[in-house]
Amino acid sequence: MASDIIACEDTVSEENSIDNHSLRRRESLSGEVKRILSDRIAAGRYPIGSRLPSESEMIAEFNVSRTVIREAIANLKASGMVKTVQGSGAFITRPERPAAFEIEETVNLSAAQELVGIMELRIGLEVESVALAARRRNAEQLALMREALHVFEVCLEAGDFSVAAGERCAEADIAFHRAVSEATGNLHFLRLYNYLSEYMLSRSHMRAIKFGGGSAEEYMRRTVGEHVKIFAAIEAGDSDSARAALYLHLAGSRDRLIKLIKPQS
Repeated sequence: MASDIIACEDTVSEENSIDNHSLRRRESLSGEVKRILSDRIAAGRYPIGSRLPSESEMIAEFNVSRTVIREAIANLKASGMVKTVQGSGAFITRPERPAAFEIEETVNLSAAQELVGIMELRIGLEVESVALAARRRNAEQLALMREALHVFEVCLEAGDFSVAAGERCAEADIAFHRAVSEATGNLHFLRLYNYLSEYMLSRSHMRAIKFGGGSAEEYMRRTVGEHVKIFAAIEAGDSDSARAALYLHLAGSRDRLIKLIKPQS
């Protein structure tokens, strides 16, 4: 679904401020939370070795969902700023290092063209990562994937295809694919996926690409079906089927985007 739709408008009022930071609408909520936490770490508010506030405390402070907080923590972890200890929380390790890999926004490409390039990169990355995930996943990672699927299914069963539902499903999609990357047991897959997801969600013009030319309901039904197949293969430990299902999902999204570009060329 981040593959077909990037919809995540900030829901925090511009009037609210946290540490004198106004939540910028062009950033995703998770990116803004990560930025604020990074600034606090750099300023010494959270010294090396100290524990970040709990998920519940950060949910209350930032007025965002648990998924947003987990995404922000995952990005801090991927950048080397924190480490997580099961049952204890996230602890500060060292200052953030400059990213070794960066995608520069190409000004002469349309949003759809730019996203096609990202989709092709994701296909190369995630077709292999999902196969590893099918062999290495654990019960906790499967539970995270189920939790994301449940968000999609609730919206579908309720017939809720509103913008707000699209935002929730965009967050759930990121959470699903992150859980797949985490299930590889290879931190490099997780770091690169976190970077790509953050890149896409931070581009407000990309978030305007919706439904691949179809209706919201068609998009939702297709997306739910594709993710259910991916999950079933991972749960069954079937690497080949997981590869095939993931490829059909991402390649289908890429092909629909290419169709959007052709009339413009």
